[in-house]
Amino acid sequence: MAKARQERAEITRQAILDGAAISFDRAGFHGTSLTEVVGHAGVTKGALYFHFPSKEALARTLMDEQFQVSEGVPAIVNPGLQTVIDLTHQMAFGLQTNVRIRAAIRLVVEFGSFTDPDPSQYNGWIDTCGDCLTPAQERGDVLPSVDVHDLATMLVGSFTGIQVASHVRTRREDLHARVTDMWTFLLPGIVPAQRIPLFHPAGSFECRALLGLPSPDSPKPTAG
Repeated sequence: MAKARQERAEITRQAILDGAAISFDRAGFHGTSLTEVVGHAGVTKGALYFHFPSKEALARTLMDEQFQVSEGVPAIVNPGLQTVIDLTHQMAFGLQTNVRIRAAIRLVVEFGSFTDPDPSQYNGWIDTCGDCLTPAQERGDVLPSVDVHDLATMLVGSFTGIQVASHVRTRREDLHARVTDMWTFLLPGIVPAQRIPLFHPAGSFECRALLGLPSPDSPKPTAG
């Protein structure tokens, strides 16, 4: 009986997060009301307050969820530069297909809406990138003159700006192409020339297969 109650409570909690994601994705933090959240979630306000004491608590929970994309990094035997490239494409895919990730990233970008802005979301991504780039540099895949932390900080800032511009211009339809451009232009400045061919700006074969993306060399479909 207790297990059944716990399962029902978790189902309700997830419904609330789904409803909040829809609202935050459409209207941002200030433009979202808890009435709209419960309407999308199909629950009562009492149920919402049982799980989340405030709209900000809801927002912070969704913001924390964005790190699910990088959960598998610690299990990778030899993380490196291609790991970071693939993570940016995985995040791009999430932004295109997952309303929770879209809502989380919009909330992070709007972090100034909060009374006490929290940089931990950005710092978490910077740390994840740095944890992959440090062994890459030790293997000779990143130039020794490059400061890995500065590179990781620049990557997170660049991706943030690229996805915002892509959202405004194409509703993120071109996001993978723009991320590929970022890496194509960046690699010659951070990787020894003879090692550049080892890396795939459009994502590794395994990454693209996992995300269901076509090979970057595949011909574009023709209208007909």
